[in-house]
Amino acid sequence: MIHPTPPGTRDILPEEMRELRALEAALRAAFEQHGFGEVATPTIEYAEVLRRGDERYANAAYRFFDERGDLLAMRSDMTIPIARLVATRLQSEEPPFRLSYIAHAYRAVSPQRGQMREFTQAGVELIGAPAPEGTAEVVEVLSGALDTAGLNRAIVGLGDADLYSQLLAGLGVADEARTRILDRLALPGMRGSPEVLDHATELGGEAVERATQRLRATYDALAARGVADRVQLDLGLLRDLGYYTGAILEVYDPALGHILGGGGRYDGLLARFGRELPAAGFALYLERLHVAQTEEERLTREAGR
Repeated sequence: MIHPTPPGTRDILPEEMRELRALEAALRAAFEQHGFGEVATPTIEYAEVLRRGDERYANAAYRFFDERGDLLAMRSDMTIPIARLVATRLQSEEPPFRLSYIAHAYRAVSPQRGQMREFTQAGVELIGAPAPEGTAEVVEVLSGALDTAGLNRAIVGLGDADLYSQLLAGLGVADEARTRILDRLALPGMRGSPEVLDHATELGGEAVERATQRLRATYDALAARGVADRVQLDLGLLRDLGYYTGAILEVYDPALGHILGGGGRYDGLLARFGRELPAAGFALYLERLHVAQTEEERLTREAGR
C-alpha cells in the first residue's frame, strides 16, 4: 500500500460505521436508563493533569507543546479527565455524580496483539458512592450494557487491586519471608464462585483477609441486585492503571478471546484534584465490543441452522 495508516489506527468504511453508530446509540440508551448523564471532555489535556492522575501511566500519552510552550497530552483514558471535571466544574454540586461517555482515547504503545493507538471507550463513572453498593451499581450498569450489545455470555471478572501490594508490604522481601510469599503464589490461580474466597482465607494474612472481606461484601451486593451470576471472582486479576484502590473489573467474552474492557474503584483519585470522593467506573472498548457482537451474531445464526 502506498499510503498506509499508522500502526494501531484504521479506516472505517460506511457499513461498519453504521453498525458502530447503532452500537453507540444502544449503549447511550442503556447508560441513560440507569441515570448516567453523558459528558464530554477535551481530547487534549495539560500533561500535568494526566501525570497527577497516574504518574506511572502518563508516559503512555502522546505529548506535545503548544504555542506558549505548555506541555499538552492527548487523553489516554477518560477516567482522569472526568475526575478533573468533577473536581473543578462540579465542585459546588453535591454527589453522587453519575456520568457516562463515549469518546476517543489515544495511547503511545507499540501495537501488538490487537493493541490500538486510537480507540473508542464507552463507559460510566459513579463518583461519590462508596463500596460495596457503589461498585455493585457500576457492575449492574456494565451487565446491562453487555446485554444491550447482545453479549449474554460475557463474564465480568472481579478482583481486588490492593491484594498483591498489601501482601508485599506485609511480607517484605527478607529471606525469612520468601517461603510465605511462595505459599501465596496459589492466589493468582483462584477464580470462580464465592468458595474461592474461603480457600484464599485459609492461606491466612491480613492482606488476604481484607481483600476477601471487600470482595465478599461486593459479591453480596451484586447478588442483591440480581447480577452476581455474571460475575466470576478472580484473585489473579491485575490492572495496568495505577489509580485503582479496591475492587477491579475485567470483561471477557468467549466469542472473541480478548478483554472487552475493565474498571474498578479509584477512591483516591479525586483527592489528587482537590476533592476527596469515593468513585468507581468501567470502560468498554467499542471496537472490540463490535467484533464480539458480530461473532455472537454469527454463532447464533449457525446454531439456528
